[in-house]
Amino acid sequence: MRNVHQLFLAGALLLAGSASSAAEYAVDSTHTHIGFTVRHILTRLPGRFREVQGTFSFNPKAPEASSGTFSVKAASIDTNMEKRDEHLRGQDFFWAEKYPELTLKVRKLTPTGKAGSYAATTDLTIRGVTKSVVLTIEYLGAEKSPWGQNVASFEARATINRKDFGLAWNKALESGGVLVGDEVQLILDVEGVEAVPQR
Repeated sequence: MRNVHQLFLAGALLLAGSASSAAEYAVDSTHTHIGFTVRHILTRLPGRFREVQGTFSFNPKAPEASSGTFSVKAASIDTNMEKRDEHLRGQDFFWAEKYPELTLKVRKLTPTGKAGSYAATTDLTIRGVTKSVVLTIEYLGAEKSPWGQNVASFEARATINRKDFGLAWNKALESGGVLVGDEVQLILDVEGVEAVPQR
């Protein structure tokens, strides 16, 4: 009887371990969009970073064990106007020469109560300044691609104040307003490919 109990306990522990184990993914940069919008006078101007990389682990049955690290190259900023992009790469904004990367590290993932929806507590680093930022994340699901790869997809959104990260440059308008808004909406559409275990 004792042996049966030990066998049952071992099986339960094994099942618990498999349920909580998270799959490891590498960001598919060709199918991932890391972008933003910010107010320019009255219009909301979109932009993106063309060079992105990262890894994350995720198990929808145990999301609290999830983690992830993402980075973009500051010099890869693209707002569809080269002169403006050059300004954004300079000291007034991202200062890409001194601070070549923006990074995001996921510290905690908390279910919101809605299926597939989470609040992610992260450390966002821009221009050498790190702040805690909470992102709203929607898990879109996982599928096998036509090439046999397991793919997981997410949408993440957050609003930050650029001045918190030292991006304070602006110009006054005759109306009393300013050229560039302080609030920046972050837009992350991430596709990850599951890593194949080494044998």
